Amino acid sequence: MSGPLIVQSDRTVLAEVDHPLFNAVRPQLARFAELVKMPEHVHSYRLTPLSLWNARATGMTAADMAGVLTTEAKFPPPATVLAWLAATAARFGSLELRTAPGGGLLLVCHRPALADELAAQDRLGSCLGARLSPTSFLVAPDDRGRLKVALTDLGHPVDDIAGYTPGEPLAIPLRAITAGGQPFALRDYQRAAVDAFHQHGDVRGGSGVLVLPCGAGKTIIGLAAMAAVGAATLVLCTGVTAARQWIREILDKTGLSPEQVGEYDGTHKDLRPVTVATYQVLTHRDRAAGGMPHLDLLGRRDWGLVVYDEVHLLPAPVFQATAGIQARRRLGLTATLVREDGQERAVFALIGPKKAEVPWKALEATGWIATAVCTEVRLPLPADLRIPYLSAERRDQHRLA
Repeated sequence: MSGPLIVQSDRTVLAEVDHPLFNAVRPQLARFAELVKMPEHVHSYRLTPLSLWNARATGMTAADMAGVLTTEAKFPPPATVLAWLAATAARFGSLELRTAPGGGLLLVCHRPALADELAAQDRLGSCLGARLSPTSFLVAPDDRGRLKVALTDLGHPVDDIAGYTPGEPLAIPLRAITAGGQPFALRDYQRAAVDAFHQHGDVRGGSGVLVLPCGAGKTIIGLAAMAAVGAATLVLCTGVTAARQWIREILDKTGLSPEQVGEYDGTHKDLRPVTVATYQVLTHRDRAAGGMPHLDLLGRRDWGLVVYDEVHLLPAPVFQATAGIQARRRLGLTATLVREDGQERAVFALIGPKKAEVPWKALEATGWIATAVCTEVRLPLPADLRIPYLSAERRDQHRLA
């Protein structure tokens, strides 16, 4: 064994940057491990339940993951890590949420023992309905999101194949020539990302997150997903600048007219078949203790698709509202699945698992994005910040640093 990886018993994986196989192994490892830090010579990754489940959602098997750790490691991986990996990865797919024959939803367990475990869980509360058989439970449609979050928190991710409402039909053709007169076509990786999300309308498509580096054209992928769904669409953005960029791209690269595209933010409240809104307006309160009058925008129209731009910045109230619209297709776009508030599990449960990821090195090698140069500059921590830094919570240490 002479690979660049060192697998540790605490489920961290060290990757030697100077190893000749590092560049070949890194994209394989990144599919199922979270990058923690990347100093000059050794990059650190962490294996987590969520990283394994996201990998399973993209089609990677537990054997695939174990194979990378075993064949590309400098030393034999700890047996406890491989056993944990196999058991944790196997949990994805052990629960399915389906449409019940008589209406409503059905939670199906592939193991009777798991059904017994869930029936005894007080934490599931009213989310879990009557037990219809040794391996199935009735679920109310309104509890679809809350149940998925609760089960993910318990370590039992749900494969949601209950399908989606079609939404208000809307043809969204992509132009071959942009409104500005330039040729336009999807790049291969953009088309592959859309296909991974939509899956030609199959019940396993329609919800999930696409992870691509900055400059890869996530907005273009969003437009192509809108065209594939062919229904009224709500696009949620981080701010007015991003919202207007989306509107420009929609009008430039699709056949939609300006009358069909609305801006919904602090200065405009145009509700159209395609509406581009900001997270700020959705979470705006009329007064400190008041409600959020615009949050009902998520359900105010018969949307066929909701696009969450920069989903790693999604505010908590929008998560809560998203729990109530699980019957609508949902697409998250981001360059990273890591959230500062640690709510990656909520993204997984409510928006959907990672459906595709394109490494920035792959796009750099093909010339689609510029070459990135990473330089580490070390600075001493000021003396007056050392004690506050050492005593701070982990998320606050980053801000202090």
